[in-house]
Amino acid sequence: MRIPSTQALRALDSFARHGSVWRAADELHLTRSAVSHQLRLLERDLGFDLLERIGKGVALTPRGQRYASDVRKALTVLGDAVTRDAGTGVGGSFAISCTPGFASLFLCTHIGEFRQMYPDVALRILTPRRLDDVSNADADAFIAFGVGNWPNRAVEPLCEISFTPLCSPTLLNKVGGFSRPADVLRANLLHLDDTEDWARWLALSKVENPDTEGGIFFSDMNLVFSAAIAGQGIAMGDELTSRRALSEGRLVRPFDIAIKSPRSYYLVSEHAKTSHPVLEAFGGWLRSKLSENPVRPY
Repeated sequence: MRIPSTQALRALDSFARHGSVWRAADELHLTRSAVSHQLRLLERDLGFDLLERIGKGVALTPRGQRYASDVRKALTVLGDAVTRDAGTGVGGSFAISCTPGFASLFLCTHIGEFRQMYPDVALRILTPRRLDDVSNADADAFIAFGVGNWPNRAVEPLCEISFTPLCSPTLLNKVGGFSRPADVLRANLLHLDDTEDWARWLALSKVENPDTEGGIFFSDMNLVFSAAIAGQGIAMGDELTSRRALSEGRLVRPFDIAIKSPRSYYLVSEHAKTSHPVLEAFGGWLRSKLSENPVRPY
């Protein structure tokens, strides 16, 4: 059986991930014509069409998509073998996709320690648009926030959390304090994407007919906390990501009532990458940091 050239396979993998010849050429430090030539040679060797013309551009055929997926897995295995057998310990580049709140409010406050432990690892931190998104082909692993349902992926629970209202001391003084749960409606409710967490907390607190739609909505937990710390409203936060702001007095808890989130943080990866040396090192280090900083239920 004739095996296609590695350069042609890398051209296909890059084109599949980026969706364009020019981006693949830029990544591989080749000309566009060289990438196109490699793809044509690969089609000739395989005996079936990888590309089809759509309008003024080209895209992978369904069979080409399946083959590109297999090629990416094979290239990953080859890369892992090089890393394991190089004899230089854990090293190489590795990309982690992490939810913005977890990344900025927890991971980025400790990540320098990982770098000291593994100086030969070039770690890249990416952030997704959705908290449960594990689709970024440029990421080798994901710290995702969801219910744990990612089919055909290796999924490891990292941390369960609970939510409770948090606000700045300035806001608390401005409104004259909160004596009962319904008092939170006297301030702007700050939401991350939707009203689900506030609606559940208000229901648990037996607040009747609350209007949660009139608050302020943000797409990033950093923005929610920034607004809360600036006294612009009251947020729903968890002990993991709000720990520093609470310890420094920038945020306070006006109530002891908390709701357990139906979602948790998970470490997610392709099954083929679970034994990757960098992922094993990063996962072990992350579990250690979380055990040193356990999340206490509110």
